[in-house]
Parts: sequence; structure tokens; C-alpha cells
Amino acid sequence: SPCSSPRRAPPPPAEVARDAEMNTENYDHLSENPFLAVASQPLSTFSIDVDTASYSTSRRFLAEGSLPPKDAIRIEEWVNYFAYDYAKPTGNAPFAVSTEVTSCPWNATHKLVRIGIKGQEIAAENVPPRNLVFLLDVSGSMMAADKLPLVKRALSLMTESLRPQDSIAIVVYAGNGGLVLPATSGRERGKILKALDGLEAGGSTNGGAGIQLAYSVAQQQFRKGGINRVILATDGDFNVGTTSEGELTRLIEEKRKSGVFLTVLGFGTGNTKDSTMEMLADKGNGNYAYVDTLTEARKVLVREAGSTLVTIAKDVKLQVEMNPLKVASYKLIGYENRLLAKEDFNDDKKDAGEIGAGHTVTALYEIVPKGAPTAVASPAVAPLKYQAPGAPSAAASTGELMTVSVRYKPPQGDVSTKLSVVIGDESKPIEQASDDYRFGVAVANVALLLRGSGDVKNSSLDSARSLAAGALGRDPHGDRREFLAMVDEARRLRGGQGALKTVAR
Repeated sequence: SPCSSPRRAPPPPAEVARDAEMNTENYDHLSENPFLAVASQPLSTFSIDVDTASYSTSRRFLAEGSLPPKDAIRIEEWVNYFAYDYAKPTGNAPFAVSTEVTSCPWNATHKLVRIGIKGQEIAAENVPPRNLVFLLDVSGSMMAADKLPLVKRALSLMTESLRPQDSIAIVVYAGNGGLVLPATSGRERGKILKALDGLEAGGSTNGGAGIQLAYSVAQQQFRKGGINRVILATDGDFNVGTTSEGELTRLIEEKRKSGVFLTVLGFGTGNTKDSTMEMLADKGNGNYAYVDTLTEARKVLVREAGSTLVTIAKDVKLQVEMNPLKVASYKLIGYENRLLAKEDFNDDKKDAGEIGAGHTVTALYEIVPKGAPTAVASPAVAPLKYQAPGAPSAAASTGELMTVSVRYKPPQGDVSTKLSVVIGDESKPIEQASDDYRFGVAVANVALLLRGSGDVKNSSLDSARSLAAGALGRDPHGDRREFLAMVDEARRLRGGQGALKTVAR
């Protein structure tokens, strides 16, 4: 049940030792964003991130009785795992932007700013025809119960909502890629299920060959105005053929030009290559989720099928300009591997994240108001000979705190559109904020604590849990209550009970 504690029975000590010895899981190192001085760096630019893999990966670690490795915790993926009731877009806009400013629960002299994006919802009867190609890793490393057997059950769930106008093809890769099921109408569900059921794991992994074939099949069946997507299910352990990350990157970047999008579903433990799967989704105009249970499969592929499969805007970037008369310094919470140069914002050739139908995306800034005692000083620079230091413009004298600009392209377009929202210098105590706001902040707080951030040392798992528990709001699927159970398990593990420590994976 989603509401129960996530803890599973720990494996026997001998098994733990053997697994640790064989463990080749890989997470890219992340350095937490620092506070930046507005005087020298007034612009903050980043790509949106709709991946959720980090949250479910961390849940799996906790369920197995260990704290997640710090580098497995990407804060924005924790926050964006949950749906929030943001204002819906009006007119023809693909999404709406809403904002909220409050006090900061872990630093009384700071403020928090939340930027929320809500994607346009598409009613089930209006979802375009789907041309989906399942690209499945059936190599020997996929034999475990939480790998290929779970993949088969997960994708079977997805077939429940197929319509006659939808088509499914199945490509596998192990050694040489192979077409197991040519494009088949959704009305032939029995045929699709039979093909899934017949899959077995064995052999080594040639991801490149499978990717080439899957995109080729998708392009042959391309639906103009429809959903064209490859769904890759793997543990990410590519070890034969196109295996260097550079080669895989170039291959995926080339394939995305075809108008076919990518969803990456990670499975399993022990050899999970998180960084490779995240990279594939990023470069392939896609999203990345980690499926640790059948419940998670239902969330990603059934409950949230619209946001997982239906792209409503691509290359979505944010650029936030801080008002130097109101903000001394600021920190973007999370998005460490989504940061962009300020020049990238207006560069339509620069790839960024995609947003799906009904998706909510959240970004949090911790800001130090002008005059607060903890402001970060600008780096000392010798005075310029030919230029006076930039004086604030007339706009800085208004009541504006910052301006948020969002740039995006239509799913099959190459020219971006920009929209901007002004955030006023009005904040309220966090206790008066909406349930959604307080819950999202509590999730970020827990993730920061588990990453060992020095910026939240005035908070604790207890205080963050209390904030979340008072902000459950509408929780129809129990996702938020499950989060409380995860925090309880993290508290137990951090309390030093037993010998279980963070596993360096």
C-alpha cells in the first residue's frame, strides 16, 4: 500500500556483503548550487527537469534499509515527483506560470520563492494517436525479478488504455537488436501481451543496435500530429557495441531530429547506470523515471500517461532576473545539472527540457533580501577604467523582486516563444502558504538534509516532516503519505540504529 512504511525485510548479511562487492551502480557527482551575489550575477538560467527517477531510486534505497547516496539525490526530481494544483493555462498557451513568496523555514532572515509551471491538460478523448515503440533490454543483467519480469508487468498495464488508432511495436536488444513485434494496432491487445510474455533475458547488451532499430520502426510508422515515442526499459548497463557515452549521446541527438521523442524507464539494482539513463532522456527530448515497484509503473504509465507521453512544449528554459535593490544574493535549489549560460536562454539551438500534458514543474529559490546579515559579497574586482559600475535602472525602484522569463518551442517547431512574469516584493509567513507550497518546500528540505547541505543546518528531518504532515492536502493516491513513511525510515537510519549506513554506489 502506498501509505505504509517503505521498509522491506533486509537481506541476510552474507547477501549484503556479496551485493556490495558486485555493486556497480553509478551516479554523477553533483555540487550543490552556491549563493550568488546579485550585483555580479543578476541572471539565473536553467532548463526545466521533469524527470522523477531520483525520488523513486532513493525510495528503493530506504526500502532496502540504507540511506541513498548523496549523488543519487537530485532535489528538483524529488519536488517534481509530486503533482501540485497550480493555475491552469488559458487561451492557447501550453502552460501557465504561478509564483509564491514566503519566509524560509530553515533561515529566518531569508525568503523562499516558488515558481510553478502547469502544463495544459488534454482530455483522454483528445489524445492524438500513439505510435509507441517499446525498446526492451533483455540482456543477461535483466534476469532479476525487479528487472525484465517487472518490465513485462509494467508495460502490460499500459496496454489497458490502448485504442484502435494506437500502435505498439516491440524491439529488444541483447547482442543484436531484433524486432519482436511489428507495429500492431491497440485493438490487438492479446497479440501485444503474448509478445511481451514471451520475452526472456540472456546475452550481453548492445544498446546502440537496439536504439537504431527502435527509431527506424518509429519513423516508419510516424504519425504527423500524433505521439511518436520510443520507450526504453533498461538498467542502463550498456556493455557491448555503442557503449561510450559520447557515441550514445551523438546517436540520440541525431535521432531526436526525426521528431520521435524518448521515455527512459530505469529498472533494477546492483548495476543501475543512472547517469547514462538520465543523459539519454536529456539528449533524446525525453523524460526519465525509475520503476522500483508495480505501483510506480502504474503512476508513470497509467495515472500520468499524458505527462509521460504527450509533449506539449520542448526546449523549455527559465531565466530569472533578480532586482539588485531588493535581493542581495540567491540560490537555486536543485537543478545543478540543468544550469545554462545566460546566453543559452535566447539561443534556439540550445537543447533544454520538455514538458508533458498536465505536468507540473517547480523551481525554488532561497533569497537573501537586501540588508540581511547573511548576504554573499560580490567577488572583489578592480574598478573598470572605461565603464562606470552598472547603476540600477528605473525598473529596479519599483516593488518588483524579480522577473521570470520562460522560453519554449512547440513540440515539432524550431522557433521559440518567450513569456515573462513579474514577482512582487510581497511575502507571507510560510505557515500561511498553500498546502502545495508547504509540502514542496518540506520535500526540498528533506532532500537537502539527506544530501548533507550546510545551508539547512537550522532544520531537521523532524521539522521537515512536521511541515509536510501539516500540508498533505488532497492526496488521492497516497503519494504524500508515503513520503512521510520515507522520512520516518530516514530518521531511523540516521539515528544510528543497526549497522546500516549509506552505501557508496
